[in-house]
Amino acid sequence: MPCLIAAPCSGSGKTLLSLCLAALARERGLRLQPFKVGPDYLDPQLLSRVSGLSCRNLDPLLCGEGWVQACFHWHGSRADLALVEGVMGLFDGRGPGTDGSSAAVAHLLDLPVVLVVEASRQAGSLAALVRGFRDHGPPRVRLAGVVLNRVGSERHRALLAEALASLAVPLLGVLPSDPSLELPSRHLGLLPPGELPDLPERQRVWASLARRHLDLERLWPLLAPPLRGSVGEDPVRGLLRRQATPPAATLAPAATERLPVVAVARDAAFHFRYPEADEFLRGCGLEPHAWSPLADEDLPAGCRAVLLPGGYPELHAAQLASSRRSLGALGRAAAAGIPIAAECGGLLLLGRTLVDPQDRPHGMAGLLPFSARRGPLSLGYREATACGDGLLVRRGERFVGHEFHRWQLDGVADPGGLWQVEGWGSLCRSEGWSTPTLHASWLHLHWAGCPAIPSRMAAAAARSGPLSPSGGSSTPTKRAGVRPSSAGA
Repeated sequence: MPCLIAAPCSGSGKTLLSLCLAALARERGLRLQPFKVGPDYLDPQLLSRVSGLSCRNLDPLLCGEGWVQACFHWHGSRADLALVEGVMGLFDGRGPGTDGSSAAVAHLLDLPVVLVVEASRQAGSLAALVRGFRDHGPPRVRLAGVVLNRVGSERHRALLAEALASLAVPLLGVLPSDPSLELPSRHLGLLPPGELPDLPERQRVWASLARRHLDLERLWPLLAPPLRGSVGEDPVRGLLRRQATPPAATLAPAATERLPVVAVARDAAFHFRYPEADEFLRGCGLEPHAWSPLADEDLPAGCRAVLLPGGYPELHAAQLASSRRSLGALGRAAAAGIPIAAECGGLLLLGRTLVDPQDRPHGMAGLLPFSARRGPLSLGYREATACGDGLLVRRGERFVGHEFHRWQLDGVADPGGLWQVEGWGSLCRSEGWSTPTLHASWLHLHWAGCPAIPSRMAAAAARSGPLSPSGGSSTPTKRAGVRPSSAGA
């Protein structure tokens, strides 16, 4: 079985170690399947690009333990190697507890843990820190060894190695202290790979680091994939098969016809999505079509639905405001009754105004009555209870999502909304917009935890008439408009 790479806290070097191992595997011509604990989007993008395989999120809070096990075994067993990168500190979960933590996932999957310690200002105290993480619980973890990051000299290395030897904990590698190894970031995390023009050179450096500084004789066996005999069926297909009314039949085209198209915003402004999103859409009988609002593209001909994922629209607000064809296409789609689903950054595109980091306002699609500007950080898991029937939810249904944004909404009124959301440290509040053809919210959902949602998206697409590039619908539709029935955040 592979290891789970964890740390005492964020910023210790988990991602750097994971990238070093992925780069070396790629250099050796091996297929390494990466996984990431938690709801992160940015670390998985880097791991996907470097490894060559889509990184899969393992989040028992968003998806359930059954999904985490099925996803891990299905995808891991198809590769030559595998690794799991943890989230935050080893025992950090929802609120002050360990639910959803790296330790919880290691326990669930019975994975050994490699602890990465940022050791730049430590010596003998390292022993106390490692002993605490080794012996803490529940859940208890199996500590396979330690990798030390930002070690300043050979003398420093010797001090740290002796401290670990007193615990009989293996030292699996020592990464040097070097500014060139820092991973650039911004307010929501690491820069995505598309904004790292030197990524190929970085990959060569990471592979070299692994060869020169890691104990590969001990670490490489900890990348062994799950046993193939433990594999069931594709987890997306399995979830859709177990639904009472699989949606594919409602959309199944004749053999000579194309699948109905769903436009998925996909560019530098909108790239926070899980790889399973496309797989669920295809499993429900839709064909995801990449659509770039930044490139001022019209929605694809025949479009039957629009999906607006999260990302960084606030950093591209001026360019989005000048993309009149894309913004106009959203307005025509809304008027034609084309279903539109938006979360987080996608929500910001639907408002009247988006204020950029330099405090300059820019006009957006104008479908929802708010302006958005930078404010306090909203972060954490949320439980959401639907207030009524809408495009994707039904009254009384409960969902677990994740909220992570620094932009906040101004000018909203008429609370009541899509759903009531609450979480640790967050007061219960009304959030989101909902109509029969619109779903817009701050919450990120993983559809593995709510497979009815892509099914309902497909059913709504089946009811809508395909959109033509000229703005009409191929079948008569009542001009719906998008009058929000709620306001949020």
